[in-house]
Amino acid sequence: MPDREPPSMVLEVDTVLIPVDGSEASADAAEYAVAVAERYGADLHILYVFGEAISRGIETGDLDEDEVAAETQTFIDDVAAIAPEGVTVDSSMAYGFSTHRKTTHPGSVVLDCADDVDADFLVIPRESVGGGTGDVLEKAAEYVLLYASQPVLSV
Repeated sequence: MPDREPPSMVLEVDTVLIPVDGSEASADAAEYAVAVAERYGADLHILYVFGEAISRGIETGDLDEDEVAAETQTFIDDVAAIAPEGVTVDSSMAYGFSTHRKTTHPGSVVLDCADDVDADFLVIPRESVGGGTGDVLEKAAEYVLLYASQPVLSV
C-alpha cells in the first residue's frame, strides 16, 4: 500500500468577529481576536453588545443614549488600539436584549452580526465566576458555540 499524506486543512480567515460588552473578560478575549486576525492577515470587527440593564435603560429613557454611546466608543477604541498596523478594524453596536422581540438574545445578536460582516472566525469570552453586570457575552458563549457555523474560540 503506498504512503499517502493526509489531506491538509487550511483555515482561511478574512474577518474575525470579537463581540465585547465592556467587561474584563471581553477585553481579554479581544487580545486573542487580534492575534488571530494578525496571524491570518484578517480584518477585525468589534461588536459591542449592550446588556439587558443598558438596553432597558436606554429604551425607558433612564440612561442617556449619547453618554452610553460615548462610553462604548471609548471601550471599542481601546480594543482597536491593540491591533497592529495592517489589521483593519471596524465596529458596530447592538442591543443584546429587547422588550419588543423575544427572539433578541446576546447569542443571536452575535451570530446575526457574524453573518452581516461575513465573519470567518469568532472569539467570545466564556462564562467566568465573576458574575458582573456587564458580562452579557458570558451568557451568550454557549449559544454561540452551539449554533455558529464559523470556527469559535471561547476564551
